[in-house]
Amino acid sequence: MRINKNSSLRLVTVATLAAVAVLTGCGEKQQTPPPGAGQPQEVGVITVKQESLALSTELPGRLNPYRVSEVRARAAGIVLKQVFHEGSDVKQGELLFRIDPAPLQASLLSAEASLAKSEATLAQAKLQEGRYKELVAVNAVSKQDYDNAVAAVKQGLADVAAGKAAVQTAKLNLGYTSVTSPIPGRIGKAQVTEGALVGQNEPTLLATVQQLDPIYLDFTQSSSDMLRLRRAFDSGKLESVAPGQAKVRLVLEDGTEYPLTGKLLFSDVTVDQSTGMVTLRAEFPNPKHELLPGMYARARLAQAVDKTALTIPQQALQRGQGGSASVLLVGADNKVLAQPVKAETAVGDKWVVTEGLKAGDKVIVQGLQKVRPGAPVKPVAAASSAPASAVQGQ
Repeated sequence: MRINKNSSLRLVTVATLAAVAVLTGCGEKQQTPPPGAGQPQEVGVITVKQESLALSTELPGRLNPYRVSEVRARAAGIVLKQVFHEGSDVKQGELLFRIDPAPLQASLLSAEASLAKSEATLAQAKLQEGRYKELVAVNAVSKQDYDNAVAAVKQGLADVAAGKAAVQTAKLNLGYTSVTSPIPGRIGKAQVTEGALVGQNEPTLLATVQQLDPIYLDFTQSSSDMLRLRRAFDSGKLESVAPGQAKVRLVLEDGTEYPLTGKLLFSDVTVDQSTGMVTLRAEFPNPKHELLPGMYARARLAQAVDKTALTIPQQALQRGQGGSASVLLVGADNKVLAQPVKAETAVGDKWVVTEGLKAGDKVIVQGLQKVRPGAPVKPVAAASSAPASAVQGQ
């Protein structure tokens, strides 16, 4: 096959022009600046404002019953019957055990007989004293005989009083054979079985009743935290929460919050020397008996109100090496500034800043990964987030 020279020349020329066009296009594309190059980066900012903020702390503790009663045998004898069901709720005065009353019934009868004898003796002594009183007036009996008759009456009165006391004691002991609950609450397992001999030499523990509504939470706080709060109160920076308005919330072991609010009852007046902690107690209603003694729980305790608190969203705070905290601000010239801050307390989804910021500062909360200190930016209002009033325990 023969190829025309003119055709070959035309093909080479077309290929050369196409290559030049491609190179020219590439050069123009490389020289064209990307869209937005050299323009300030847009960032979302919030303006720091002062707000009234309830400060709370979360402290671990244990639930304890409102009242505990150890039911013990006060009468000696054999347990005839256990009336209650273990683990059930009992009322105050409800019968729990029956102890064999026969020996104590016999003791009561004996005491009543002794009392009747003393009363008869007293009656005879009174009659004799009355006769002697008339006779001694006419010197029919000696004064000594009359004095003996008066003393016999007094002795008889004493014997009757002792007999009445013995009868009352016997009745009490007989009543103790019916063992009742001294408080309302939930009763645990029986410590004795039917047929057991109890009350010999010392009161025998029969069962334990615990009152669960309301219920206590005992927890501790370090003395250093209490001192820091007290200094803040004294300086006027913090306003103490009124006792009637203080709220204590309860966080259960599974992380859920107990729906009913408790109240703070007291703070111990001494500091534990071994731990440096102060014991506090809160009371919670427990109508459904959901809370049980011994359960671990955490108390969210409102302790103070900061009238001039400065807060920032958690995503605005950056942590450096060693735990140092800082935020990125937008300066007056719309350039990024790195500002060290002090933020030790988290409240809801925000940090409470105590040093480094002032009201009116513009803190970058969106677009942090795209800017660095000194870079020009275009600040815009950040998209709305969770409300600033999200406070632990509120």
